[in-house]
Formats: sequence, C-alpha cells, structure tokens
Amino acid sequence: MEHLTKETFLEKVFNFEKNQDWKFEGELPCIIDFYADWCQPCKIVSPILEELSKEYDGKINVYKVNTETETELAAAFGIRSIPSLLFCPKDGKPQMAMGALPKEQLKQAISEVLIPEVQTV
Repeated sequence: MEHLTKETFLEKVFNFEKNQDWKFEGELPCIIDFYADWCQPCKIVSPILEELSKEYDGKINVYKVNTETETELAAAFGIRSIPSLLFCPKDGKPQMAMGALPKEQLKQAISEVLIPEVQTV
C-alpha cells in the first residue's frame, strides 16, 4: 500500500488544481484510505485494506493519505471523520464511504463500484 502526498495524488488519482470536474488519472481503479495515526478505527481498517490490496493485486490499487500531514488533500475532499474511504473507479464518479467497514462490505463495494465486471465468489 502506497502512502500518497499531494504531489503523488495529483499524478495518480485526480489533479484538482488543473481540473474542476473529476478526471481519474490512474491506471487501475483505487481505494484511498484517509486516516490518522491516532485514530483507533483506522488501525482496524488498515490490515483489512492490506489483505485486499494483496487479494486484488493487479486489479486495484490501495492508497493511504495521512490527514494530519496532508491537510490540503483532506480539505479538498471535505474529510470530516476518519477513516474515510474514497472508491475511485476508472470511469464514473468516486464514492466515499465513512467508518471502519468490515471486509465483506469493502469487497462488496469493490465489486460494485471499482470492478463491476469481475464477479467475486
């Protein structure tokens, strides 16, 4: 799982300085975990996302954004509570999910939002 700075976010996800409207820059659909080190629920979600990044290797990317150090990114997406997970499909608008979601719910979101053509068993 890669930690994104504002610079890498603009390259790999969405260049909000150049574009008003959402335009996904990435090669693969992705999940972005907006978190902070002090956040207890974030610590619960982190290993689940680690597992998912391995399970869906080559199909999706999983990124992390530390809201403490990347305040501008957090503000750009109106992050008020953490963890907040941003699901970014290759086409279409991103969708935000809030809170520490269980693995099954995350897998469901991946299959519905990120890779609908891939059926999960």
